[in-house]
Amino acid sequence: MNNKLTPKQRAHIHRVKELPCSVCDAYPPSEAHHIEQKLQYCVVALCQDCHRNWHGTKELWRIRKMDELDALNITIERLV
Repeated sequence: MNNKLTPKQRAHIHRVKELPCSVCDAYPPSEAHHIEQKLQYCVVALCQDCHRNWHGTKELWRIRKMDELDALNITIERLV
């Protein structure tokens, strides 16, 4: 991840980490999953298991009929 984040970007990522997981609704804190590394505002709140156990998560996402954009939408919804 780019270590040269602006204060506004850092604040956004911090808020995302305070949300429940956007896939399984696990309690916060969450990790910030970047859909694309250079896009600091396109981050999804994921619990440690959903973020680091990618293969298992893909199956859960398939069952829930979700993709990264669906999870991003949930994250944004929870931020506003």
